[in-house]
Amino acid sequence: MSDENSTDLAGEVGQNLPYLRRYARALTGSQERGDTYAMAALEAILDDPAAYHRSLGAKPALFKVFHTIWSTLGGYMDDEETGLTGKAQRHLAKLTSNTREALLLYTIEDMDYDDIAAIMDIPRDEAVSLVDIAFQEMAKSVAGKVMIIEDEAIIAVDLEGIVAEMGHRITGTASTEEAAVALADQEKPELILSDIQLADMSSGIDAVNRILEKHGDIPVVFITAYPERLLTGEGPEPAFLISKPYKEDQVRSAVSQAMFFSSTETLRA
Repeated sequence: MSDENSTDLAGEVGQNLPYLRRYARALTGSQERGDTYAMAALEAILDDPAAYHRSLGAKPALFKVFHTIWSTLGGYMDDEETGLTGKAQRHLAKLTSNTREALLLYTIEDMDYDDIAAIMDIPRDEAVSLVDIAFQEMAKSVAGKVMIIEDEAIIAVDLEGIVAEMGHRITGTASTEEAAVALADQEKPELILSDIQLADMSSGIDAVNRILEKHGDIPVVFITAYPERLLTGEGPEPAFLISKPYKEDQVRSAVSQAMFFSSTETLRA
């Protein structure tokens, strides 16, 4: 491969690596395991650049390499996990094979059915079927108490409607760090849906950190207009991350996933 092609390839992969990390973390429920798979995909491309099918487009090509590794290893996850992740493993064992992958690609990563089919190496109609099945199975996830941290009133109301329609109960909405901590003290939520930048220039990350330190492990879904800033690979980062502007299906998918498959390491602001 020429130096010019190598530079182009590095640029394409680097631009889409944050999104591969996001996907891998949501898929495994762990920053560490997700990043391990993502790095394995990069190493595979370095060892064999031909594995990167540029004709698919930069992002699908990268995700296809990842999926080749993921499927070869059987989507391995630690059988000895405890806590939230252990509960998730037991839940996942009941789901139809490949539905979570298809759902995350379709919703969180905004892939179309043709891209999903190419990435997963399946026919297009199977990709459509897997996404449909995933939505049905996710709709059956256990309902819980959801707290929303969001300073934009219109978005907060929209999120409340989406989450309530899924069968979850809203414990309340907070627009600042202090209000969020106080709200969690009133009633411990079973999931937190949080913006990053809040009304008084306080931090949703700081609010979540304080809540988790006080109340223990709680699934968290972050919403931000700049997801790449939280997917650098430096320090603890979220497993569930939605980009603004979001789609309703993205919120539904992330909330359902995080309810039973979550990594909630505290974050550095």
